[in-house]
Amino acid sequence: MSSHELFFHHIHLVSENPRAAADWYVKIFGGDIVAEHELREAPQINVQVGGITLLIRGRRPGETPQLPDPMKHFDRYSSHDVWGVDHFGFAYHGDLRSFCEVAKQRGATFSVDPWEFSPGALICYLSAPDGVSIEVVEANR
Repeated sequence: MSSHELFFHHIHLVSENPRAAADWYVKIFGGDIVAEHELREAPQINVQVGGITLLIRGRRPGETPQLPDPMKHFDRYSSHDVWGVDHFGFAYHGDLRSFCEVAKQRGATFSVDPWEFSPGALICYLSAPDGVSIEVVEANR
């Protein structure tokens, strides 16, 4: 099998309130709700953001989801300090500080405000619903 046969498909998020989470991704990132249905006795809402699909679903019978540990701040970086997925990220083509100000006006909160992670690389982390962390990187112009 060649890697040319693979392509990125989706990020699957389990949410305590899928409608509120979907609305947050629409409001903060300008996402589009492209599908909404029930699957295996749980609501599922598909939101397209930045060319990717976020599958946001509710709790299924028998599940007892737990929130991830909050973002921890170390000497020169931040992480959840756990194995597995720490966050997912978007590149923003434009002024990241301006993007963050608009996101704050729309109700977003940040676990890490914009800062220069490495020379010329400005990043931030948004605190999304259900303990999800999203990195936004200012794309090189």
